[in-house]
Amino acid sequence: MQERLQKYLSRVGIASRRKGEELILQGQIRVNNQLVTRLGTKIDPQKDVVEVKGKKIKFIRQQKYTYILLNKPKGYLTSLYDPYQRPTILDLLPGVKERVYPVGRLDYNSEGLLLLTNDGEITYTLTHPSHKVEKTYIVKVKGIPSDEKLKLLSQGVVLKNNYQILPCKIYRLQTTKENTVLKIKIREGKKRQIRKMGEYLGHPVIELRRIQMGPLQLKGLKPGEYRYLKQKEIESLKEIYEKK
Repeated sequence: MQERLQKYLSRVGIASRRKGEELILQGQIRVNNQLVTRLGTKIDPQKDVVEVKGKKIKFIRQQKYTYILLNKPKGYLTSLYDPYQRPTILDLLPGVKERVYPVGRLDYNSEGLLLLTNDGEITYTLTHPSHKVEKTYIVKVKGIPSDEKLKLLSQGVVLKNNYQILPCKIYRLQTTKENTVLKIKIREGKKRQIRKMGEYLGHPVIELRRIQMGPLQLKGLKPGEYRYLKQKEIESLKEIYEKK
């Protein structure tokens, strides 16, 4: 299976991706005895011979990773251990033997889509702000926020303690006499960000559910249920960082 040269150098521990790119541009890398200076170059680690500064790199087989999609219910910590013995997401994965870690967080009273994996590359891609992976939430807030306040928030604002909210998309889905349901799409993931956005509006968040992260959707899973990702879903995640 082919992969980008700088990604391979990172995976086998030769250099970070950025440093690997520098080595390529500096003419320090050869593939099958041919000098490589193009960053988009792909290789097959099982067949191609890679040399860094004249030294051959030993082939290291790609680790088999695990990817699990969980519909986290309220009342569970996004953690693998809690010293106070409160329920954690690990309690929802009784049949999972692999050691996996949550990608991002949902707080104790939030619910919805949570990805767990042992693939560090995917974790970095989905959580680092530079990749701008979109996350979609259904949010019920107390009261009825004005269109003007929603528009201002969607354009990006700076909250207390220099807490910055980047531009986002906000849609009003339903309004009653007491509450409003919004769909919010963000490309970052600061701690308690959606709840802080509700505080800014003057309309506290009552319910919060994440329904999508990048190409992954929550459809078909009841609260507390999980499933392994399909191969097409895994490939769609890998496409995100392969473009970088």
